[in-house]
Amino acid sequence: MEEIVITQGGVASDHRGSIRFVNDFDMTAVKRFYIIENKDTETIRGWRAHRIEQRWFYVLEGAFFMKTVKIDDWSQASKELPVEHTILRSEEQRIIHVPVGFGTAFQALEPGSRLLVFADHGIEHAQHDDYTYPVDYFIRTHTPIGSKV
Repeated sequence: MEEIVITQGGVASDHRGSIRFVNDFDMTAVKRFYIIENKDTETIRGWRAHRIEQRWFYVLEGAFFMKTVKIDDWSQASKELPVEHTILRSEEQRIIHVPVGFGTAFQALEPGSRLLVFADHGIEHAQHDDYTYPVDYFIRTHTPIGSKV
């Protein structure tokens, strides 16, 4: 089973300004990207899962609370699945890779937070790989990403 992977980046600064980077992020599989900006810090965007597509997430500005769940049954996912969580902050320079088979939910923690999302399939494929669940669907206690349940 594939796991969620964090790729660490950094920042280089000098008298001209700064450059944020994630040099170890291999973009070979990326076909498109988009940017999410929630309308406020109360809105939770999710749950959305993908059976075929994978995603990479990078915070451009602000911070997001991210929840992930590994879907067990695509026709009727269990509500008792373990939900993992993490906080993504722009100053951390991290890319979070969410492989095929996971669902995600995001909540902005600061006004104006922006999340860059990379996907490995074109937009024409999206309608065939979109599994959406209500925000309160998964009821299991949350654990930090990387923890064993």
